[in-house]
Amino acid sequence: MDIPPKSFAKVAVENTAYHFDRLFDYLIPVEYEEFAVPGCRVMVPFGKGNRRRQGVIFELCGTADCAGVKPLSALLDETPVLSQEMLRMARWFRDNYYCTYYEAAKVMLPSGINVHVVTSYRAAEGLDSLTLTERSDITPQQRKILEMFIANKGLVLEKKHITEVMNLPVNSTIPDRLVEKGLLQRTDDAVRNIKDATVKMAALAPDWEKHTGPKLTPKQREIVNLLSDVQTASVKEICYFTGISQAVVDLLAKKGVVSYFEEEIYRNPYAGAGEGSGGRVTLSEQQQLAFENLYRLYSEDEFRVSLLFGVTGSGKTSVFLRLIDEVLDDGKGIIVMVPEIALTSQTLGKFHERYGSKVAVFHSGLSLAQRMDEWKRVRDGEAQIALGTRSAIFAPFDRIGLVIIDEEQEYTYKSENSPRFHARDAARFRCGYNRALLVLASATPSIETYYNATDGGRYDYQVLTHRYGNAILPDVEKIDISQMDIKDGIISPRLYQALRDNLESGRQSILLNNRRGFNTFVSCRACNEVITCPNCSVSMTYHSDNKRLMCHYCGYSMPVPHVCPSCGEPFLRFAGHGTQKAEEELARLFPEARILRMDADSMTRRSSYDKKLGDFAAGLYDIMIGTQMVAKGFDFERVTLVGVLLADQALYSDDFRSYERAFSLLTQVVGRSGRGKSRGRAIIQTITPENPVIDMAASQDYRKFYRNEIILRKAMLYPPFADLCMVGFVGSRDEEVSRAAGNFLERLKYYTQRDYSDVPIRVLGPSPASVKKVSGRYRYKIILKCRNNARFREMMHLLLCESGSDPQSKEVTTFADLNPENVL
Repeated sequence: MDIPPKSFAKVAVENTAYHFDRLFDYLIPVEYEEFAVPGCRVMVPFGKGNRRRQGVIFELCGTADCAGVKPLSALLDETPVLSQEMLRMARWFRDNYYCTYYEAAKVMLPSGINVHVVTSYRAAEGLDSLTLTERSDITPQQRKILEMFIANKGLVLEKKHITEVMNLPVNSTIPDRLVEKGLLQRTDDAVRNIKDATVKMAALAPDWEKHTGPKLTPKQREIVNLLSDVQTASVKEICYFTGISQAVVDLLAKKGVVSYFEEEIYRNPYAGAGEGSGGRVTLSEQQQLAFENLYRLYSEDEFRVSLLFGVTGSGKTSVFLRLIDEVLDDGKGIIVMVPEIALTSQTLGKFHERYGSKVAVFHSGLSLAQRMDEWKRVRDGEAQIALGTRSAIFAPFDRIGLVIIDEEQEYTYKSENSPRFHARDAARFRCGYNRALLVLASATPSIETYYNATDGGRYDYQVLTHRYGNAILPDVEKIDISQMDIKDGIISPRLYQALRDNLESGRQSILLNNRRGFNTFVSCRACNEVITCPNCSVSMTYHSDNKRLMCHYCGYSMPVPHVCPSCGEPFLRFAGHGTQKAEEELARLFPEARILRMDADSMTRRSSYDKKLGDFAAGLYDIMIGTQMVAKGFDFERVTLVGVLLADQALYSDDFRSYERAFSLLTQVVGRSGRGKSRGRAIIQTITPENPVIDMAASQDYRKFYRNEIILRKAMLYPPFADLCMVGFVGSRDEEVSRAAGNFLERLKYYTQRDYSDVPIRVLGPSPASVKKVSGRYRYKIILKCRNNARFREMMHLLLCESGSDPQSKEVTTFADLNPENVL
């Protein structure tokens, strides 16, 4: 038999183990040949049982790797949902981030567009009561299920309904055993998570005059006249403009005068944004120079990376807007990323005011349906700017001209789930593919980025040394609270007086306390034991809102015990100051103040960020207290005081990035003060005022901090002088996870001494993670200082595949994370 060219598809299949993952060959049925192209999703039979799984076509070919190739079961898309660029990036993700092909492809699509497989059962042909009496291989439970289908002819039930009705475990195999015995039939159907939003439209039928009968009523004639003028209209619009009920339109449709059809609409959460006001951005001399240099790089039509380094309040956003204006005129796509949902609303306000409906928004605060439709607006060319958090990097533009990553140092740009990619690296890939400009912006860039822009010479470099307009950097004061009794409060007399002065002058204040909850731990005075989570090796945090102890890792909560769980004594001590306790203290000290708390507990609803921040900007609150989400990116003119309740919380940990994170956090929060006409001030409370990082953050001296930090990085061989690869091991049994880590180390020694002796590497561990147990699962790690080249990746791929197929470690999950944000 002659097989036409390219009649096979290489498909990435979901839920394949890493050590087993590859592109699997499938035959393309004749009916799908026209539409089955790379980038389309399909359903395929997989494994011995031919269970239907979802997949993505990566490429077409003329021959298959083996005989007896199975055909595609179904084609889920008429047009590709992934472009050639995205498919190429998915391959790059798999090679660099040690994930499967399907995981790499799936992360690029909005959650709402994904499908899930619904398994259903029906009675096999000929199944009746007589069959049951003749079969001796049926258990009582199986008989009950079959009797239900016999009693209800034509019944089709999903598996979850069968297990519910029969009180069976969710993962029960009884229905499938009945399929194997030929008594039930099973179907696996693909159902999309979110359906397209449509509106019922109406138009005159092509031959409508043949169906009018002897006469149209006045109301019917009015509808016909409207449709003759406008061609098409929604039923809702027809009723609105004519004042006639839908029943009249339905009658015309029944007669064949009007034809109905569905038209897709977008669930745009910002549909009222309009077209934007435009207008020229006024730049200072420094800003203009930075813009001209960036525009020159963009105009070269080559892949370039530039760091826009500017002190807080220097007007980096204005430079962005001026650059975006030029790229828009060229008709190219633009991606602007911010690290937090909280920052999206303020940035979005500026962008909507200027660009209107050209802006599409990407972040997890939107519903699944809204996220899917914003993705479609970009794909269909209705939006030219994608603004959002990490997922915005996958906006489906055909041609990208510019990618901007604001606050590029933030850890939220790194994914903690497979594929464990960094948005900065993904942006480099997309800009390289499109010969576009990547702009990394920050007042406190990551050490690696600043090195590449200065000592390393890999990036271009623009700098803004002054605040925009007449604004100047705030005065900063350190307060030593090491001798202060903080049992009843953490606000020092000096900070209290500054808050009082600000309140009386009608100005606003921001306080940073990077701990959620009320008390950060509860311990026993008798035995000194701290109450910990039963599922995680961390202390429980007391929350005053619900009067419960809560685990911030797994979400477990419990009422506060009356006695110590360890020794039974009633001497419990509540200690530590979270945001809830700070809020209570502020309310006690300033009963007249309007206080806003911003943390993960108070921002539970999608609309919380936008509403609360809008209220604060409008002056409806006097003091905002919160975790690190209040520290970055905000621009409130009335804020003239910033207070850091305890700077030391961020400074001391075993992670080599702890000083970098602390410097960035302190510098950023201090920079929220004095951004308007009035000069600002900041008060930093600390128990170690001699720490130089606090001094450098207070003076906003990033260059001095970098010079000190880069010396340590080089001496200790940390990035940017080496790459880090963390190999993690997770499982439910401590000894098994520990053994898997040890076995991996032995394999690593074997390969580096033989086949990969040319791969430079230094090994730290194995050792338990800083939080050893999370959600009942134990965690170990090995840290590799390495050079992330092709040889290293080849060795890691081999090691991960061997670990995944090791029968001694069946219950242990092994993964690799390149340059993780947290190595603990």
